[in-house]
Amino acid sequence: MDLKDKKILVTGAGGFLGTHILETLVARGVPERNILMPRSTELDLRKLGDCDKAVEGQHLVIHTAGITGNIEFHKAHPAEIFYDNLVMGVQLMEAARRGGVEKFITIGSATEYPEYAPVPLNEENLWLGPVEETHVSYTIAKKMLLVEAQAYRAQYGFNAIHLLLTNMYGPHEKIDGGPIPSLIKRIADAKAVHADTVTVWGTGNVTRDFLYVDDAAEGIVLAAEKYDKGDPANLGSGYEVSIRDLAMTIGRLMDFKGSFIFDTTKPEGQQRRMLEVSRALREFGFHATTDFEKGLQKTIASHGY
Repeated sequence: MDLKDKKILVTGAGGFLGTHILETLVARGVPERNILMPRSTELDLRKLGDCDKAVEGQHLVIHTAGITGNIEFHKAHPAEIFYDNLVMGVQLMEAARRGGVEKFITIGSATEYPEYAPVPLNEENLWLGPVEETHVSYTIAKKMLLVEAQAYRAQYGFNAIHLLLTNMYGPHEKIDGGPIPSLIKRIADAKAVHADTVTVWGTGNVTRDFLYVDDAAEGIVLAAEKYDKGDPANLGSGYEVSIRDLAMTIGRLMDFKGSFIFDTTKPEGQQRRMLEVSRALREFGFHATTDFEKGLQKTIASHGY
């Protein structure tokens, strides 16, 4: 798909990932006038009629809108997270199919993998067992969009694809988003009051695969241009880091001289999570290019520290 002459709907365009997708599209030569970026105050995607309005005249839909947050938020709002994410995605895809949209991209999550799937997490193992319980409302809502995409492809020939994103990070992510901005804020607060310690949830031994948001946006746009298969595709860095090492690295970059206390009474989720990324490289030429420490430095600077 040559995107330059296409009308493109990007949901969640005001969010962390959505803003970077817009920048990537414009850098590709897509005129801003061809990109529809409705806010929730303008169109409520939980309403089918508003979904119909959103997709009218569009060639491509990149659906990033959703309700998510940290572990505390997921524990407090499981019903809202499940309903909003599921209904928005299901109705928008149905509206897109009926409206003649050429291609639909759903953004999934690495949490869709079974809790005890082999690491690195390979797309072939997506259905090996139950998912980890911490984010189950979010995870199942996202995973059902893969089911819908494959069902619509099988019955209607609708070109819907599903991308599985790992933990993203980067400039201007919400402080209460992922572990990286949370750690930045805690370290900054400790330094401000000359505290000697920073508390981190969990043992520090769990591992994650962190993908710089610009790389994530590039992967999504490459998939829009080049990937037209029903099989889900991972977007990750291919680099696994423990939360303990992450805290130490951010502390060093922020010149924090104290130590870290790991609160093992707090939940920490799936023990290991790193995506196997060869399919994305093979099918549409994506691989992460941002050096992890340089990405962290840019992220820290964006929060004013």
